[in-house]
Amino acid sequence: MSQHELNDGDLDLTDPILASEAELAFEGALRPKSLGEFVGQTRVRGQLQLLLTAATLQQRTPDHILLAGPPGLGKTTLAMIVAFEGGRPLRMSSGPAIQHAGDLAAILSSLVPGEVLFIDEIHRMARSAEEMLYLAMEDFRIDIMVGKGAGATSVPLDLSPFTLVGATTRAGLLPNPLRDRFGFTAHLEFYDEAELEQVLARAGTMLGLDVDREALAEIAGRCRGTPRIANRLLRRVRDYALVHGQRADLASVRAALELYDVDPLGLDRLDRAVMEMILTRFGGGPVGLNTLAVSVGEEAETIEAVVEPFLVRIGLITRTPRGRVATPAAWRHFGLTAAAPDAATALPIDDL
Repeated sequence: MSQHELNDGDLDLTDPILASEAELAFEGALRPKSLGEFVGQTRVRGQLQLLLTAATLQQRTPDHILLAGPPGLGKTTLAMIVAFEGGRPLRMSSGPAIQHAGDLAAILSSLVPGEVLFIDEIHRMARSAEEMLYLAMEDFRIDIMVGKGAGATSVPLDLSPFTLVGATTRAGLLPNPLRDRFGFTAHLEFYDEAELEQVLARAGTMLGLDVDREALAEIAGRCRGTPRIANRLLRRVRDYALVHGQRADLASVRAALELYDVDPLGLDRLDRAVMEMILTRFGGGPVGLNTLAVSVGEEAETIEAVVEPFLVRIGLITRTPRGRVATPAAWRHFGLTAAAPDAATALPIDDL
């Protein structure tokens, strides 16, 4: 063991290099290495296991795989598992990094036989790269243009057989020709609290943190059904217990999460700001997206992509043709009484 390979309890907190390396090592250790270790997504795990086992028995590369779902549910981890389960090398890239067909050609031409290519946020690739990927996925071949103008010629380049694993949070933005070339599409779902408790218990063991079962359930109920958020909150609970010299019991967990502005439903500061603006300033709505974004000082894209999906999923707001409207559950959660509609809130909202 090198001098940097330290347990969390042996960490020299005065050395920022050691501290950052230990945190990175912990992040890597949190990721399951096989489908057997992976918690949750039971149906997807079964489907992937069948696909990978069949490919092994037939001694071929697995079909291309598309992993779709909200952030933090394990798409990157599953891509790593696909490579690990088949004993294959893994190449990782992302859609925003592939902005020209040449970028993709450089990656594809350097793949070794059987390699797994993981492209995160694949819907954000450049259109020219997407079109090159069609032929690469189907025939393991690309055409490279040499020269310019009337003298330009197309040179075919054969590729080694590979498995593409694409991950996207916006499957609807993928063009149909690309989506149809994936042999298997997995839709990842949010986790229930029992699954999240298993995730937290495993992470707590790796942290060397003694966490009460009630405390685990408290964290699981506040992490929005997302393992990434669960692990992040657990680290903050660890920090709170360390600084205050306490065990990670129910009281310390509640105190830590209150300090970090995470309420019993999992709402954070921005979530509450949006809800309080709808309830108090606009009398429960309807209110348009742009008006709401300006009112809380955030970009409209942030409200629509980050805040609103969770608030809709837990039933605190609904989307109507005239704007966002708070539900009776929202009024109850914030301890407020629904206001009667007035002239200001009854006006049509035109900035949906």
